[in-house]
Amino acid sequence: MSALELVIWSMAMGAIGAVVAVGLADVVMVRSVGAAQGLAYHLGTLVFVLTLSGIPLAIDPALDRSALRVVQVLIGPLCSAMGNYWIRGWLSAHQRDRFMSVSLQISALVTPVLGLACLALPVEQQLPAATALCLLNTVLVFWLGLRGYLLGDRLALGIAMGCLLMMPAIGGLYAMAIGLPGIGPGLQALFALCAALCVAVIGMMLWQRNRHERRVRPEETTPSQFDPVTKLYSGISLVKKLIKAQRRRRRTRRDGAVLAIMVFDTERVLAQAGTSGLNEMFIHLATRIQRQVGVVNPVGRYYDRCFITLVETIHSPAWLRTLGLRVASSLRRPVEVNGHDGQRIELRADIGVGVVHLTSEPADVEDILHDAQRMAEAARGMRSRAAMLDPHTGELVPVEHANLGPRRHGHPGMVPHARPTTPTTPARPVGRAALRG
Repeated sequence: MSALELVIWSMAMGAIGAVVAVGLADVVMVRSVGAAQGLAYHLGTLVFVLTLSGIPLAIDPALDRSALRVVQVLIGPLCSAMGNYWIRGWLSAHQRDRFMSVSLQISALVTPVLGLACLALPVEQQLPAATALCLLNTVLVFWLGLRGYLLGDRLALGIAMGCLLMMPAIGGLYAMAIGLPGIGPGLQALFALCAALCVAVIGMMLWQRNRHERRVRPEETTPSQFDPVTKLYSGISLVKKLIKAQRRRRRTRRDGAVLAIMVFDTERVLAQAGTSGLNEMFIHLATRIQRQVGVVNPVGRYYDRCFITLVETIHSPAWLRTLGLRVASSLRRPVEVNGHDGQRIELRADIGVGVVHLTSEPADVEDILHDAQRMAEAARGMRSRAAMLDPHTGELVPVEHANLGPRRHGHPGMVPHARPTTPTTPARPVGRAALRG
């Protein structure tokens, strides 16, 4: 390695090291598993570039080349597996899209095994096999990043762009490690630039996602588009997101859900804990809702005692049962707040969860919100505190009694969009006039 080439790769290592330092600071601030996984991935990328660029041999020509070759063969598949596992959680793939989740999970398990299998090949074939494995994995993540973007996650486009930059970086670094002729300082500068930009773009996406996580925490301040108490989206901002999501869903034709969480008997909490205690309870509930649905799904405070959350894509209609019960169960757990005398008191929120299944059929956002609130009101009288329409009978039932079919083979078109009925309210069509009334 010439002095110029050493300078090129040292600069690339410095740029990647800066992203690692930012990631480390983010871990300290956010203290989340996702931030830690992102930091581990960037550290692995740093080792990947270091070992394949030839810097170790430039520093110590007497280095054991056979041991270095083993590291060069394994580091790419290991980084790919670590990245797939991290991105699966980052995209909330387990909640949004079954194919995306399974693809990333299987590739995260298989890639390191295939990397080890590369060592069983003849020495001259080991690095080319590892190159093909890493490039195929990058193509997979690029495609899934685009898929995530089409499903409504705008940050997933950044992952796809990072993968585009990653492809020439991986190919170039492995070509250098293999010793292909004709790779001079100019090409190496291009490979180094792609590697640094790739890490920077992916690091930026991680930082933006972590900033969202910090924003929904109680101690963070938020812009005016967010509710000042819960730090969630305000009613107007939430409705705008729902409208955009409905437009996307008309293109993707994916099933989704809207949940309304209504809090009842707030006068009792106000008498026990005062205004500050009531607000503290709302903050706890908001945090629990966001944790249950994931940060990729927007949650908002529609008005004082009503939260709305949009789950833009779901695996199948049957998953709505799990989602409704999980949210209701989490919100019914005791909450500790400060009482009038400053002592901590334990409260249980009186809540109801209404679940509206969003199908490929068009529906007005205002009607969806109205239906969800009516279901949440009816859920107050149910044991599970979660209600939805049964897709076969059209009746309002607890989510655990809804006939939603098997988890893998739902029939989204069978779920009607109609206003639920309660024992005290006769059924009648819903619409904009009813909503305004």
